[in-house]
Amino acid sequence: MTSTAIMTMTKMMEMLPETAQDQALEYLRNYIVEMQSEQRWDKLFSQTQEQLMAAARQARKEIAEGRAKPMDFDRL
Repeated sequence: MTSTAIMTMTKMMEMLPETAQDQALEYLRNYIVEMQSEQRWDKLFSQTQEQLMAAARQARKEIAEGRAKPMDFDRL
């Protein structure tokens, strides 16, 4: 199934010289890879949001109780 957007993009690409088509295709490939990566991160983040919120609540509680210590970046 071809969407209207794909048909439009195909027509636009066909109007370009071949070298420009190659450049545009490379740009689109990179852009799509980035979009897919962002979608994966968004999905992973949404799947762990409850855990992140629980960790933040725990950190706030420890800070309020005086049990938290400043991070020693030299020990990482």
